[in-house]
Amino acid sequence: MTRVLIALGGNAMTAPDGAARPEDQIAAIKRAAEPIADVVATGAEVVLTHGNGPQVGNLLVKNELAASVVPPVPLDWCGAQTQGTIGAMLLASVPRALAERGLATPVAALVTRTLVDVDDPRFREPTKPIGRYLSEAEARVMIDHGQVWEDRGEKGWRRVVASPEPVQVLDAPAVVALLAAGYVVVAAGGGGIPVVRDPDGTLRGVEAVIDKDLSAAVLGRAIHADVLVIATDVPAVSLAFGQPDERVLGSVDVTQLRGFQSEGHFASGSMGPKVEAACRFVEAGGAWAVITSLDSIAEATAGWAGTVVSQER
Repeated sequence: MTRVLIALGGNAMTAPDGAARPEDQIAAIKRAAEPIADVVATGAEVVLTHGNGPQVGNLLVKNELAASVVPPVPLDWCGAQTQGTIGAMLLASVPRALAERGLATPVAALVTRTLVDVDDPRFREPTKPIGRYLSEAEARVMIDHGQVWEDRGEKGWRRVVASPEPVQVLDAPAVVALLAAGYVVVAAGGGGIPVVRDPDGTLRGVEAVIDKDLSAAVLGRAIHADVLVIATDVPAVSLAFGQPDERVLGSVDVTQLRGFQSEGHFASGSMGPKVEAACRFVEAGGAWAVITSLDSIAEATAGWAGTVVSQER
């Protein structure tokens, strides 16, 4: 039986124009549930992970508006809350899509922690921008709560946080147990709740954002997934994206893709983390990784669509 890990990008959680009202998110997840159910219908074991940028963004705005009344909620709490919210929406939509295909496969959503290194240098110099721009006066209120904000010129001030490397998805054994019991499992949403381990062994949450695609590669390795499907808003990876000489990549081995990566083809804020995650997954022993659009998930699982990244030929 093939074990497939599907990483849903932000386009699977919002309207086509990026709107993230509750009704937009519900409608988007209903659409995402259809190709997910198609994969389950092939007989594959399926694990889902997902982004949470728009949802955390909404929580950050609430933090800012209420900062003078109640303390802001830390980022690890935001991650946990959005895992619960998105998990609940998937629990409403995926079983319905499965039932339409005559399947009674149960679905479970798991609140999942991801371990990061307390000594990761990214904690010393946070650079990941999150949330909206504020005036200096508004930003000062948040700075007084211990947050790091930077003056970005005409646009205003913006918060920056650490984005450390994911080391271990701590709840991967629970994912494996649920798979063995026949479940479709939702796990490590938003890259996982960021935690560090103190010298006494205690785990605690930290203010950080973990890239969900890089966490997907770690999770895939831990659960022995055969295939990693990274669903995004384009059908495949391209070289010279948006240029007259754009070249779409179909099947490519990991060495070739690393070569293109070293030439600077993939932007760090968009396709870069997806390419890196695909390479790491295959280099760690995965059969193949695919980067494709949401609608092509089922075909991509079989290696028929998207950019298919395989072992070195």
